[in-house]
Amino acid sequence: MSSSVPDSWIEVKLEDVVEVRDFERDPINSTERNQRLVGKSQSDLYPYYGATGQVGWIDAYRSAGQQVLLGEDGAPFLDPNRDKAYLVDGRYWVNNHAHVLRGLDGLMENRLLAHQLNIADYQQFVSGSTRLKLTSAAMKRMPLLLPPFNEQTRIIEKLEELLSDLDAGVAELKAAQRKLAQYRQSLLKAAVEGTLTADWRAARAQTGGPQETGAELLQRILTERRARWEASQLTLFAEQGKAPPKNWQAKYKEPVAPKTANLPVLPSGWVWGSLDQVVAESLLGIDRGKEHQSLVDGNASYIKMNNISMEGSVDTSALVRVDASPEEIDRYSLASGDLLFNTRNSRELVGKTGMIQEVDPTTVYNNNLMRLRFDGSITPAFACHQMCSVVFRGRMEKVKKATTSVAAVYAKDLFPLQVVVPPMEEQIAIDEMLVEFLRAVDQQEATVQSGLRQSAAQRKNILKAAFAGQLVPQDPNDEPANALLERIRAERATSDTASKRGRKPRTTA
Repeated sequence: MSSSVPDSWIEVKLEDVVEVRDFERDPINSTERNQRLVGKSQSDLYPYYGATGQVGWIDAYRSAGQQVLLGEDGAPFLDPNRDKAYLVDGRYWVNNHAHVLRGLDGLMENRLLAHQLNIADYQQFVSGSTRLKLTSAAMKRMPLLLPPFNEQTRIIEKLEELLSDLDAGVAELKAAQRKLAQYRQSLLKAAVEGTLTADWRAARAQTGGPQETGAELLQRILTERRARWEASQLTLFAEQGKAPPKNWQAKYKEPVAPKTANLPVLPSGWVWGSLDQVVAESLLGIDRGKEHQSLVDGNASYIKMNNISMEGSVDTSALVRVDASPEEIDRYSLASGDLLFNTRNSRELVGKTGMIQEVDPTTVYNNNLMRLRFDGSITPAFACHQMCSVVFRGRMEKVKKATTSVAAVYAKDLFPLQVVVPPMEEQIAIDEMLVEFLRAVDQQEATVQSGLRQSAAQRKNILKAAFAGQLVPQDPNDEPANALLERIRAERATSDTASKRGRKPRTTA
């Protein structure tokens, strides 16, 4: 036993002090659960629990009373700041992704068990490469500290006092975080609807307005794009020594025009366009599986979908590395102003869009990302702000294709979506305003994140003190844990023997 805990404590295996009740588990898929909910009121429903918490409702229960659920797979076992176990009570149903545990009466308090499992080291007990799993056999071998039972009660009372205050502070920080996210979205919405620059437009109107409206800007860029295509085709014919065939210009593929029925009226000088009209070039990235990714080896940095935030940024601070040919680097490299659009992810995260600021020229990107480049009708920053706004994401929601585990937005559905094209001077003004406003939001969010990290560290220190015997004083009158364990074992052995003696002998017909 570790010398860092009181003499009245002992180290045990989980199976010594906990009843494993995995026989209560029963997975029911969401389709069947939803069918069973038809016509039922909320009072007829029971929580349906998974690896890390409630994942739905069901019309019956298989478990009752206070128990601890510990993830079997899908839990963040190696993340010290996230819970792997949680307390449940009442009547409920548990699927096959969580172990069902109950501390033995008079020996291990369930609330203390949950706290201890959340700070345990799972490194030696989980297996698997992509989805870590804690088998029942491995779980039963896990070491736990067992204090005297009376001391467990005192520890829980002190923990609930300290952690309730801490949790209240965390709740306030998370509420502030949600308000900042809402404010960020309100800024983006105001930007793409024109209210952010209403005063700017009024001031510009006094001097005659923009030199080029959004409609004129878009048409000019489309005309120039077609002219470049025709020039390149003529060059190709000349290189081949051929005369241009009849009606060769008809092969040009015009970008899809937007459908504008039932869309809001735009500010003066703005026009509706489609993403297809403002995007000059799009390209999906290259596939490099985990076995080909490294922290140190490889001649190219590799951006993946988890490097793209919902707020429009791309984190390039700690990219993995892969090998890529010179041709691949030339084709899939990134430049400042490129947008990366996340084509496949969960339903909530698919469609994330981030703008490249500065990046090493040997950086490439994953095949779940699409590179978007523009040729002048819209600034990359304004395009990114627009694609991150609830306005655009609301349109995108209608074209998502989803299965039970993954969602996708296909190019054929994405590019016809409508975007706004203000005059270029106004786009630049919007970008400048948003930089200032969003910088203030980022600073406040950083303060909130710092507070959440401090709270997590404080919580960890409180639990560390609790399981080092430093949170509450020891009472010499408490029954030591080793004596308690032996007594409970003896009582259970006596009870089992009496039960066997009381059984009626089997009879045969």
